[in-house]
Amino acid sequence: MKLGRMNHIGYAVPDMAAALDHWRNVMGATAVHDEIVMEEMGLKIVFVDTPTASGIDGTQVELIQPIREGTAVGSFLEKNPLGGQHHVCFEVPDIAVAREYFEGLGKRILGPTRIGAHGTSIFFVHPKDMQGMLTEIMETPKDGAAH
Repeated sequence: MKLGRMNHIGYAVPDMAAALDHWRNVMGATAVHDEIVMEEMGLKIVFVDTPTASGIDGTQVELIQPIREGTAVGSFLEKNPLGGQHHVCFEVPDIAVAREYFEGLGKRILGPTRIGAHGTSIFFVHPKDMQGMLTEIMETPKDGAAH
């Protein structure tokens, strides 16, 4: 299994408007993408592009706000009311191979492989198996996929 580049860092936010204001006016976001509502997950998501340095692409940030009670992100915000880093996401060329690899290492996969906000297949690996960080594994977006 070959791990690809870090695609994004996910931040749980209690207030999307305030978070967007922060990323635009404090952090210098170069682009704010259209809001994505994932009803089945109970989430509102906005991807933000960070500035570039010396011609190197900036990292994308995923802002995540729950839109109903009982979501994992809502539980995270109960413990962290100001919000904060929720997960990191790495790309892989083949999601099925990656899942088999992590399972073969005894890593706990959280739920089924599903379609994520970028429109590609994803799964999450339990933070206790990833040195304390919730880790999203995402199949590398193909041409034409979102963001």
